[in-house]
Amino acid sequence: MKLTVNLPNRAYDLWIERGNLKDVGPWLSDLWEPQKVVIISDKTVASLYGNLVHEKLTEAGFEVSLLAVEPGEASKSLANAEWLYEELAKKGMTRSDGVVVLGGGVVGDLGAFVASTYMRGLHFVQIPTTLLAQVDSSIGGKTAVNTRQAKNLVGTFAQPDGVLIDVETLNTLDDRRISEGIAEIVKSAAIADKKLWDKLAGLNNSRELLAEAVAVIHACCVVKKNVVEEDELDHGIRLILNFGHTIGHGIENTYGYGVVTHGEAVSLGMIRISQAAEQKGMMPKGTTEQLTDMLKKFDLPVTLADWRPEAVFQAITHDKKTRGSQIKLILLEEIGEAKIVTLPLVEVEDFLE
Repeated sequence: MKLTVNLPNRAYDLWIERGNLKDVGPWLSDLWEPQKVVIISDKTVASLYGNLVHEKLTEAGFEVSLLAVEPGEASKSLANAEWLYEELAKKGMTRSDGVVVLGGGVVGDLGAFVASTYMRGLHFVQIPTTLLAQVDSSIGGKTAVNTRQAKNLVGTFAQPDGVLIDVETLNTLDDRRISEGIAEIVKSAAIADKKLWDKLAGLNNSRELLAEAVAVIHACCVVKKNVVEEDELDHGIRLILNFGHTIGHGIENTYGYGVVTHGEAVSLGMIRISQAAEQKGMMPKGTTEQLTDMLKKFDLPVTLADWRPEAVFQAITHDKKTRGSQIKLILLEEIGEAKIVTLPLVEVEDFLE
């Protein structure tokens, strides 16, 4: 399946299939002239797919090298960005050369951030290898690294030249990583795709979802494509993609990046904000129950035993959706339709009790 993201100044394709990673050479040759290419990955993904991608790109006429960071959210840092800048410089990379970002959401954000800022920007492509990255983070052009204060605090908007999604890479993920990606799938359905929600409701477990992976990933990519085309730079409707993320990012920052995975934090964030919004009459009664049932079915957490509302609130004050003393929260009008609500930042504490 191919899907085109059409933006005012450019367009690029997503290619979603089973087994298309072996065709990465011809795919990239259609996008770029022969040049220096650096693959940015993590050590786990590089051990699985690095040699294949290196070999196929070399066969296609590219001068290829590979750089790998440690796996895990802690690698999405300014320190790693600086190391990558230095390595790109050592390899003589110029603005005529390109970066292939190979991996999950951490590598996707870090590698794209480095590509978009080194020499004021190299062109790059995304090859996401986790479910979370395939349905969300590799699409739309957001790049970022974390700081001690907040997740994704430093970043850019930079669109890739293309995205290659090989569903077969999901076979190497453990159950927790699959569930993490499903949190973003549930989010996409909840905010903008009732048909996808109904499809998920008809599945019994993660295994059945993976059997439908091409169609499910495609549906999520359509949701994100439509929103990004309308609001590339996150000033308006694109904010609905952050359902569960304001509290979720606060949870990640408070409990430790990777201790609670991004998808787990989003799951917890969706439930926490929905419970509070229902109690305040800001969301329809029963919405939280529907979300809870869906998330639990796919082995995602809906409660957190060691709840630290004050610390989470402090993390939220650094959220990028904060504007002065106000913050934009994403709530549901109903399953399949989201709304943006602007509240005084101090009132967000009520959503955390």
